[in-house]
Amino acid sequence: MSDVIKLKKGLDIRLQGKAETVFAQVALPELYAIKPTDFKGLVPKMVAKVGDKVQAGSVLFVDKQHPEVKFVSPVGGELVAVNRGDRRVILEVVVKADNSVAPIDFGKSELSKMSRQQVVDKLLESGAWTYFKQRPYNVVANPTAEPKAIFVSTFDSAPLAPDYDFIVSCNEEFFQKGIDALTKIAPVYVGTHNSGCSKAFSGAKCEKVTVFDGPHPAGCVGVQINHTNPINAGEKVFTIQPQEVIAIGKLFATGIHDFSRVVVLTGSEMKKRAYVRTILGANVSTMLDGNLKEGHVRIISGNVLTGTQVKADGFLGFYDSQITAIPEGDEYEFMGWAAPGFGKFSLSRTFFSWIARNKEYRLNANTHGELRAFVVSNEMEKVFPMDIYPEHLIKAIMAEDIDKMEQLGIYEVVEEDMALCEFVCTSKIAIQKTLRNGLSLMMKEVG
Repeated sequence: MSDVIKLKKGLDIRLQGKAETVFAQVALPELYAIKPTDFKGLVPKMVAKVGDKVQAGSVLFVDKQHPEVKFVSPVGGELVAVNRGDRRVILEVVVKADNSVAPIDFGKSELSKMSRQQVVDKLLESGAWTYFKQRPYNVVANPTAEPKAIFVSTFDSAPLAPDYDFIVSCNEEFFQKGIDALTKIAPVYVGTHNSGCSKAFSGAKCEKVTVFDGPHPAGCVGVQINHTNPINAGEKVFTIQPQEVIAIGKLFATGIHDFSRVVVLTGSEMKKRAYVRTILGANVSTMLDGNLKEGHVRIISGNVLTGTQVKADGFLGFYDSQITAIPEGDEYEFMGWAAPGFGKFSLSRTFFSWIARNKEYRLNANTHGELRAFVVSNEMEKVFPMDIYPEHLIKAIMAEDIDKMEQLGIYEVVEEDMALCEFVCTSKIAIQKTLRNGLSLMMKEVG
């Protein structure tokens, strides 16, 4: 029987715009992109050139520090653009799809006869290794590292998050096949939730299945690691998402790296909220065309807490299974904070909305204030279910006090773990950005 861990700290932000568990038909776009900016700390080195013909699985660029880590094309076609930003930093590598181009066949594999290194080599060769994130630091996993465990969170508790139980249906066999492949690398820990969980998740054959009950961030893999097998000094763990596990399962079962993804369209400004089938790195225009309400809308690849703002002709993030549309919030608001605030969501009882506990809110991207003095108020501790003092950690990062950062647990957290802390912070501190600065400093000074 699985262990059950109940979390009391946290916060469920009740937003309007939850998707129905149905599939909507959308046309596949013509353009797809792999964005190096989706991979923290990556220094890309181009392998393909503009004008090159590529197959699904062809190498586009590699990690300059670890050339064996390959970033591959999700579709067959032609590499049409390498978009750059300031100082010629590569922002997007864009491929125009050609359905007549067959994907690369990496060959079927019999896992029972494969060694750990053979599994790693196949993942590297096919580009599937980039699905692994390594903690500390939340970077693409180092293939030479030996993690003590691999963690898979099979549910997402973020606002309007996709239902992985619905997504995994009809792919249960491939999910277990993927778990079998991961087990060759390190012991696998699966985190599930306590309501209507798919048998593919609750019955996964792995090192341990743990049930988590509680508000967001219960679905964050960092919280699950902290409560089941915390990261100690010098240790490394890998994390991976359910759809990526399925892709790995298909790779070993069929020999083809399947880049298809299920994405959920959510948010109060989305007309048709549903699940759609698309491909990794897809241009979002076909999913949004005629599907946005009137007005100034912010489009987010991911959820409202940790996602990345994209344009209406932008591209789906590498690790994202969600597109959210909310109001920008740049219109004038009569009386501002002095209004009763029946339509505003608040953790405290600042507004009368606390009376309607089950109400869903049409929140926007307005921060409702500017940067203020950062004082210790214990706001963050109320929503942070880990044995870490978040406010003290952020202050240590601001002071660039490496010893204090280590003592206060910086190795155990990444941006998504502290996203709620940023949401409730009345000082308007950019908690996630500050944490990333701290992690980058630790990578540079400690390694």
